[in-house]
Amino acid sequence: MDSTLKHFRRDLHAHPELSGHERETQKRIKAFLTDQGITHGKDVGRFGTLYHFYFGDGPHLLVRVDIDALAIQEINAFEHRSVTEGVSHKCGHDGHTTIGVGLAMRLQNEPLDHGAVSVLFQPSEENGEGARGVLNDAQFDEEEYDYAVALHNIPGESLHEVLWKHDNFTPAVQSLILRLTGRTSHAAEPLKGENPTYAIAEIVSEALRLEETDEKHSNYRLITPVFTEIGSKDYGISAGYGEIHFTIRSWHQADMEEATEDFMNAVHRITDEHKLQLESEIVAVFASNQNHQDVVKAITHSAKELGLDQSERSEPFPWGEDFGLFTQKIPGAMFGLGSGKHTPALHNPDYDFPDELTPTGVNLFYQIAKSICSSV
Repeated sequence: MDSTLKHFRRDLHAHPELSGHERETQKRIKAFLTDQGITHGKDVGRFGTLYHFYFGDGPHLLVRVDIDALAIQEINAFEHRSVTEGVSHKCGHDGHTTIGVGLAMRLQNEPLDHGAVSVLFQPSEENGEGARGVLNDAQFDEEEYDYAVALHNIPGESLHEVLWKHDNFTPAVQSLILRLTGRTSHAAEPLKGENPTYAIAEIVSEALRLEETDEKHSNYRLITPVFTEIGSKDYGISAGYGEIHFTIRSWHQADMEEATEDFMNAVHRITDEHKLQLESEIVAVFASNQNHQDVVKAITHSAKELGLDQSERSEPFPWGEDFGLFTQKIPGAMFGLGSGKHTPALHNPDYDFPDELTPTGVNLFYQIAKSICSSV
């Protein structure tokens, strides 16, 4: 592996930035590529950067890598551990970014015979805002691209193994905030007020009732409570305000919308019964990744050409991924790269992207580009 890429990845790991704050990460990417003689990047989606490589007639492939980190305190003690309190690269986006940088270097040094490849370093994947921000940027023209591809590292799977799937690769996901306003009263006289706690308990029970947790079921849906806040630490006061946040996910967009509608109908009934004012807000929306057969074919063919082990997923991965918004507009696909059987799971506080996976990602993206762009 190129030691410069290893150093770059570890520098990114030591200096993580949250979604919407990737200013220095963007600068690091541009500075590193400038040092490699690649200076034609343009800013998109606030802190994103896009590099075009044109080789001639043929399809135009968009390769997307994500660059943001998470609000997780790192517990590792190695030299390149995060220097930012409470923020760390626990999803491997530092590795994804490094793969994108390595791909740009290879495209510069080993031009393809046909077509065009654009490498997008996308911010704000973790909060679901990044893809939308890029697609809404006047500097980005979705009509320019024939295909799109992205990867994610997968702990728990064999190192370097390629994981692929037809149709949906990840589910449709959105988060729901419910704000319930009642009326405080003395804690000794709770019936003289409207305490939202009782309604929240019923809402959680309703969420459990509406779930279908079997991933093989056609109506798979999860309604997961992720945050709750009720009242205050004043023991003489029965609470008058509470809020609860959920994530709602299903394999397909229409099913996720149906699950949300069913749940909200129940929420309205419960809050009306408890005489509470209700405000709701939908945030962090992730469209389902719909894998296009032509791009899946290029992925599997390229993995075979490189002699990589590969396997087909029977079910989608359960986490949301905002690359799905690209696949709603551009024929595309996402695939997984195994990052080791005994690697800590994504979002674990001791996770670290394995550097030995970087050249695999670079080589596979390059081979996919060759496969797609040669189809003139």
